Amino acid sequence: MRYLIAEANYGGRVTDAMDRRLVNVYITQLFCEQAISPQTEFNLAPQLSDSPYIIPNDADLASAKLAIKTFPQLDNALAFGQHANADIASQIEDSSTLLDTIVSLQPKVIDAGGESKEQKILRICHLMQEEVPPSFDAAAVRRGMGPRADPEPMKTVLYQEVDRYNILLLTLHQTLKASELGVQGLVIVTPELEEIIEAVLEFKVPRAWSTCYPSLKPLTPWMRDLVCRISALQKWINEALPRCFWLPGFTYPTGFLTAVLQTSARKNGIAIDSLSWEFPIINTPATSIAQYAKDGSYCHGLFLEGARWDLDNSCLTEPIPMELCCSMPVIHFKPVDNKKKSIKGIYSCPLYLYPLRTGSRERPSFVISCEVRCGAQGSEYWTCRGTAMLLSTMH
Repeated sequence: MRYLIAEANYGGRVTDAMDRRLVNVYITQLFCEQAISPQTEFNLAPQLSDSPYIIPNDADLASAKLAIKTFPQLDNALAFGQHANADIASQIEDSSTLLDTIVSLQPKVIDAGGESKEQKILRICHLMQEEVPPSFDAAAVRRGMGPRADPEPMKTVLYQEVDRYNILLLTLHQTLKASELGVQGLVIVTPELEEIIEAVLEFKVPRAWSTCYPSLKPLTPWMRDLVCRISALQKWINEALPRCFWLPGFTYPTGFLTAVLQTSARKNGIAIDSLSWEFPIINTPATSIAQYAKDGSYCHGLFLEGARWDLDNSCLTEPIPMELCCSMPVIHFKPVDNKKKSIKGIYSCPLYLYPLRTGSRERPSFVISCEVRCGAQGSEYWTCRGTAMLLSTMH
């Protein structure tokens, strides 16, 4: 029954591997001998101190209906194995949706004597043009990187990142300038340009600027994040290969990880298909790492959602109330050859580009699964918690 429901009848409609894993955990917990035992009542949510989710042992139709009527209308997050922080995150999302709807319905008017819409657009565009970094000189980057001893796969990643960011930076400079001219009546305001202007007025990131990498940040944090991304690449170009990479700064982190595997395969003379990953946690700040990793790369800048990292015991632990995300220490992405699969005490933690875990049809959010120590709880516990690592947060 577990296999038919979790993998075939119901699970066959679940396309995401992490969702299917959660379905299997729920089915395993609910489809058990205790659920059909006539001697005891079965608690559907034993993690609740005073659980109302009880299946009566005299399981006739009338008693089952009566038991269902006693279930609460609003379910506690703990009933599904989640932390109380999940309720907070859900309420924040619902409130944001409500406020966005209210703002969209408000008339676009201003008080007498206030700043006009045109003045506001000109001011914002002028400030943003000062913040947007200049484009890279791609030819100069290739000439400068050619003689350097950086691994060739890493150079290729750098060139690709420079090209992608150049397209974004050029789009930013052109659309901001066109927005200024359009407001002044010097160029025709196309539907695409009008969409950009409206988004900027609402401090949202226009769709035309979101093609390089996905993000849910508002406009101001998004701009700060872009400046940090460009600075990280510029430091790599001007100084040396980073000892510890800022993984969220890549538009395609999977391309960087593939380059790490290629570098290790060429260095050790083995086939790249035989390599897999280990993820040792380094309890050293990224700025204090003085040596390159012997194999693989050190990476920082990751966030943990649904749990907290215990630095003393080097394992997952319960998050602090009201702390929806916490920072992860430096992770060593270490390629290993013919790794033996370890299951006990290990949680396969998915890593996503940003909080929208489903991603989009064009750009999935999933990057890789990192194996980390579970701590006092089992892997099923953290699966129900929805524990995952993120490369970017909402703010």
